[in-house]
Amino acid sequence: MALSQNLRGATFMVVSMAGFTINDALVKLASMEMNLGQVMLVRGIFATVLIAVLAWYKGALSAPRLILHPMVGLRAIGELGGTIFFLMALQHLPIANVAAVMQALPLMVTLAAALFLGEGVGWRRWLAIAIGFAGVMVIVRPGFEGFNAYALLALVSVAFCALRDLATRHLPSHVPSLLVSTITAAMVGACGAVLIQPLGGWTPMTTEGITLLAVAALVLLFGYQFIIMSMRCGDISFIAPFRYTGLLWAIALGYLLFGDVPDMPMIVGAVIIVGSGIYALFREQVVKRPATAQAAAMASDGV
Repeated sequence: MALSQNLRGATFMVVSMAGFTINDALVKLASMEMNLGQVMLVRGIFATVLIAVLAWYKGALSAPRLILHPMVGLRAIGELGGTIFFLMALQHLPIANVAAVMQALPLMVTLAAALFLGEGVGWRRWLAIAIGFAGVMVIVRPGFEGFNAYALLALVSVAFCALRDLATRHLPSHVPSLLVSTITAAMVGACGAVLIQPLGGWTPMTTEGITLLAVAALVLLFGYQFIIMSMRCGDISFIAPFRYTGLLWAIALGYLLFGDVPDMPMIVGAVIIVGSGIYALFREQVVKRPATAQAAAMASDGV
């Protein structure tokens, strides 16, 4: 049986979170020998080349003038702003605290979709999102001492990321997802080039480090492509909570690669997140909301 637009979008979101989380794990390994700006630049070069080749093969680069579409530019602004403010916050706050703030993104996207896109959001889906967010807070357990003025930078990053996702939603169907992915990868790499000197300068690279970043670029391609595909079908308010699955992937990779064993709060939080996702799926089957005309008209690009 064919999946509904909402379930397709949710599946794409889960795949994209897997790609991003694997990328994060590889970047963490590579960052042991070079600074974050260098990691972003080198990985960005690999990713841009990989995506550009795939985009060329698929014919997505046949009309480069499409990058001048206002929504492509707006999405680029959201991506760049989200990256810059996230890194600024990360310099001054523990990773867990920044992660806790960033998990507000589905809530902000849902709120923005309800206010500006006119999507209907019932109280049950609001409740499912809120419960999922509560599960995230149980996992990261941010301490009050860790939050200060720099947490506002993370909130600004959330706002920019919400702008990016809503702009993606408004991309017309004739703008290929692979073209947008190419621009995104190139921008993040360029951002890394700017950050190299402020973060300590260039470090000679080893074969292992280059390999890690090459593989990271490959899985990042899946992350970029599938998150764009996810935001272009179904209701954002239904799809957005599936970002929480990134934490589940992080638990698994943390154990496999770094020997991090989940404690009880981590397990409880993961169960809450999974439970909220299952309930959202249940509501989808009960309500069976039809896809919007715009979503139905959009043909997602495959990888």
